Amino acid sequence: MSRACQAYIAGVYEHPTRKAVDKTIPQLHAEVALGALRDAGLTKDDVDGYFCAGDAPGLGGLSMAEYMGLDVIYTDTTDTGGSSYVVHVGHAVEAIAAGRCSVALVTLAGRPRAEGVTTLGVRDYGGALPDLGFEKPYGPAITNLYAMAAMRHMHEFGTTSEQLAWIKVAASHHAQHNEHAMLRDVVTVDDVVNSPMIADPLHRLDCCVISDGGGALVIVNPEIAKTVGDRCVKILGRGEAIKHLNAGQVDLTFTGAAKSGPIAFANAGVTPADIDYVSIYDSFTITVLETLEDLGFCEKGRGGTFVADGNLISGVGKLPFNSDGGGLCNNHPGNRGGMTKVIEATRQLRGEAHPAVQVADCTLALAHGTGGNIATRMGSATVILGSNDA
Repeated sequence: MSRACQAYIAGVYEHPTRKAVDKTIPQLHAEVALGALRDAGLTKDDVDGYFCAGDAPGLGGLSMAEYMGLDVIYTDTTDTGGSSYVVHVGHAVEAIAAGRCSVALVTLAGRPRAEGVTTLGVRDYGGALPDLGFEKPYGPAITNLYAMAAMRHMHEFGTTSEQLAWIKVAASHHAQHNEHAMLRDVVTVDDVVNSPMIADPLHRLDCCVISDGGGALVIVNPEIAKTVGDRCVKILGRGEAIKHLNAGQVDLTFTGAAKSGPIAFANAGVTPADIDYVSIYDSFTITVLETLEDLGFCEKGRGGTFVADGNLISGVGKLPFNSDGGGLCNNHPGNRGGMTKVIEATRQLRGEAHPAVQVADCTLALAHGTGGNIATRMGSATVILGSNDA
């Protein structure tokens, strides 16, 4: 059954670099923009809407539009961390449906590896943030915050380190086929749980890689989609939400996906059981586990059993995930890896993923981004995508 949609993804591009010591962030933005436009069969002169987040330097959309020579009539610089670029997919659909633009370009770029950023750092967003004075004195390292969530999930539901490890195992099975992935060796559960402890209960292999790079999307209205070939992917549903500490009344065992997911599914008119492939933001293994539960792919508290059954491995399980290796093995360009989730979901729906990890008859895919972190405040965004004949 064909589903009508208001906008399509016509072009995607992921930068091949993982360490950009010879490039600036604006250069990376421009290079991924060019790649996605070429993939769509369009040029920068076709672009009339531009979307970016806090990784864009200077005045964001204003500075980058000038740098890339874009003549746009609409821009959106919403920043919700790692969910930003999944949010932008939904915002682009709304802008196109409202006639604000017809060709939306979305770009991401980052150089955290070249700049020596680690997952252990205490992130300072600058300015007089309302939470900064209360939390910064305690030095909440990023990994420690995710470890708190993992420990609570273990306490509540009996989740184990070995179960979390299966998420890394699945990612590594996929990354071995990605020539650009930072970690291409297939790992075992023992490899993960015997890797150095970073923040109890999270081991080094429970953590994402740190890379440079970026990616871009070109989103177009239905009329233009008809003119650029049959590789366009439908944007069928989208949802976004914010979860925060609620003045201290916080449950660390769920994420904002519990809100954004149902909105996206209702918007698309499908259910979790209909989805053939998922791209899940994977800053840490616990991020994936809680997100899968919150999106409804298994019951709350049953995520450990679900992933330990091998369900995330392409060709083996019933819900293949992150077939490029994801942030756990492939790349994580800054804290906005939601972009790469949309790119790989698009590849799957086009039938253009690596043959070893391509999901057979993939017609419906989900991409999810998480921003901030799951132990304090986060932005969550979910999109449901469909193949051209979905």
